[in-house]
Amino acid sequence: MSTIKDDLHRYLKAGRAAVLWKLEGLSEYDVRRPLVPTGTNLLGLVKHLASVELGYFGDTFGRPHGEELAWFSENAEANADMWATSDESSADIVGFYERAASHSDSTIDELDLDSPGRVPWWGEKGDVTLHLILIHVATETHRHAGHADIVRELIDGAAGLRQTNDNLPDRDANWWAAYRTTLERTAAEFDG
Repeated sequence: MSTIKDDLHRYLKAGRAAVLWKLEGLSEYDVRRPLVPTGTNLLGLVKHLASVELGYFGDTFGRPHGEELAWFSENAEANADMWATSDESSADIVGFYERAASHSDSTIDELDLDSPGRVPWWGEKGDVTLHLILIHVATETHRHAGHADIVRELIDGAAGLRQTNDNLPDRDANWWAAYRTTLERTAAEFDG
């Protein structure tokens, strides 16, 4: 019988897996491509989520992670946690995320849901429990998995939560093109 902690941890792990499969089979170029005006890219999302986990499951609970986070230095470029430099391969970033996840999993395994922590960047609301942080990080991970889903679809059309189950209707390319045309036509009815 699973516990609430097991359930929350399972959802976090599912989000991690969804984000990582979005990189599978893509070139170094494609995993770095900024396909929206804000520069969102697949490898940047993974890098960001690694730092999120280290902060929330490490610093928040006084559990040092030992990773050097260059984006916290005074001369770091803006949004440095949201993209991979030319010196960082996708394997480097995935390894970083896996180490962060392993550190997080240790924190989750070793602490009770009501274990207290402190998120300094939350100000007055910074006193938290592992329960709250598990919810927060699982939902943030799934939010970014949604971003990754859209970016991956823009790259090669791959979509969905899992590579083995995209959770989309089983239709061919012609059906999807007609469907999109219907949606565009409907939207156009409301255009000025």
